[in-house]
Order: sequence, then C-alpha cells, then structure tokens
Amino acid sequence: MSKILVTGALGTVGTYLVQKLKLAGHDVWMLDLSHHHDPQYFRADIGRYKQLEQIFDKHRFDYVYNLAAEFGRWNGEDYYETLWTTNAIGLKNLIRLQEQHKFRMVHASSSEVYGDYDGVMSEEVMEKHEIRQMNDYAITKWVNEMQILNSAEMFNTETVRIRIFNTYGPGEHFSDYRSVVCRFVYCALNDMPYTVHRGHTRTHTYIEDSATWISRICDNFKPGQVYNIAGTERTDIETISNEILHAIGKNDSKVTYKDAEPMTTIDKVVDASRQLADLGELEETPFHVGIERTVKWMRDTYGIKS
Repeated sequence: MSKILVTGALGTVGTYLVQKLKLAGHDVWMLDLSHHHDPQYFRADIGRYKQLEQIFDKHRFDYVYNLAAEFGRWNGEDYYETLWTTNAIGLKNLIRLQEQHKFRMVHASSSEVYGDYDGVMSEEVMEKHEIRQMNDYAITKWVNEMQILNSAEMFNTETVRIRIFNTYGPGEHFSDYRSVVCRFVYCALNDMPYTVHRGHTRTHTYIEDSATWISRICDNFKPGQVYNIAGTERTDIETISNEILHAIGKNDSKVTYKDAEPMTTIDKVVDASRQLADLGELEETPFHVGIERTVKWMRDTYGIKS
C-alpha cells in the first residue's frame, strides 16, 4: 500500500481516480481548492508555494498524482492569468517540493500537446517532430512536460506523464468551457441551441475507464515514461451529437452546423499500445452506453424532466 496525494481531487477525473486508488488499497489523500469534509483532504492552491510547503513538511507521500489544472482552450483564453499560474507555476511548485522530498509524481498532460499533427499520435511524435501547440492551454501542458524533463535531468526526479484524450462521462458539470459531450448533452436536455463543427474526429474515453488506467500507474511505475490515455472508439463530432440526441429522444432542430473550427485539431488518431502493454487492458465502456449514463446523470443532477 502506498500513501498517495491526488491534487485536483474534486475534479471530474480526480473524483474517479481517488475511488479507484482507494479500491486498490492505497492510503489516498486529496487536495483541491474548495472546503471539504474529508479528514484526509487539504484545501490548497498549487499556485501558492507556501500552501503546499506546509502540507509536505508534515506528510510524506510515496506518489503525487497532479490533476490540478485549468482546463480547456477558451477557458485558457478568457482566464489566461489563472491558467498560467495554476498550470505552469503550480507544477513548478510541486516539482520544487519533489526535488526536496523525493516523491514520485504522475502528471496529467493532455492530447492537446500534439497540436494539429496529421498522423497517428504515438508518444514518440513529440520527440521526433516540432509541434506547434494551437492554444494557451495546450502550450501550458507542453511547458509542463519540459519542466518535468528538466527536473529529471538536473535533480533525478521521477515522474510519469500522461496525455489524456477526450474523457467524458458523469460528474462533469456544465459550463461553456467544458467538453463537447458535456455541452451537447446539457444543451440538448434543456432545448438550448448549440453548434456542431463538422470534420473533426476524436477518440472519446469513458471517465471510469480513464481513471482505471491512470490508477494502475503507481503499481507499474516507470520513471520518465509517457502514456497516451485513450480508448479505442473514434467518432466525428456530428456523430457524437446524433448519438446524444438519440439517447435523449430529440431531433437536431436546435443544432447549427458549421465547417471545421479554426485553430482546433481536426483529427485525433491515437496510438494507445503503450498504455495497454504497461497498464493492462480492460473491458471498455461502449460510447452509446457512456452517453446514456451521462444523460441520466445530468437529468438527475439538474432535475431535468424533458
């Protein structure tokens, strides 16, 4: 059993990850921005070094899963000060503490680091090609990976990077900055208009499946390794919208169709063979099942009867 700290523990992925790690028998501690009742919870902002320092001075962790981050392209444009403070300075604070206390870290990067690469997105792509990241959120995530590699070289810190591909499912609360699935489901349930940009494809992974793979890293930890975290179902955005409408029982009268969105990755084709080799296979949740569960969760959470 390992003592593990999960930052961003109250977030969409963090919530499931905490559950998976506890089920595996680990001693799991949580950190996030809000107040929370759990005795193994810390309220702290990773962008504030002193808030973190007092935690690590009192507790020794074997692993830290860093999921604390500002998420999303447009969120990063509208709230760029918060994005850079949390994502870049926040990780640097954790790295400084890692250099002192020698815990192992698993850091959540993003598939966005691949930019608009037009081939299969294997982990080696970033080592062989100079990629232009297409928004500030993506840039911060690539900066994070450079911060980690530099620390490993200078101070022998041990970190695994994970590039998460389009995770969706229950637990993701609606805002205009959230994922495509979250926004489409909420809008369709509430008869709100939304826009589908044709021509984009994504590999969507059900949230519980993503959390399962991520939770397994500490039991097969390979310092310096990087993993694509992704399922095998790849779907275009229009089909995603149609699947959601079918699950809800509505037509597309509120949907506006446009051509591909500028400055946004067209086609994400992922190679997840390293993930399967090191972290094991699992029975993936089919996309239509995941959508049905997401719709039910949103109906229950927001009290939607339609």
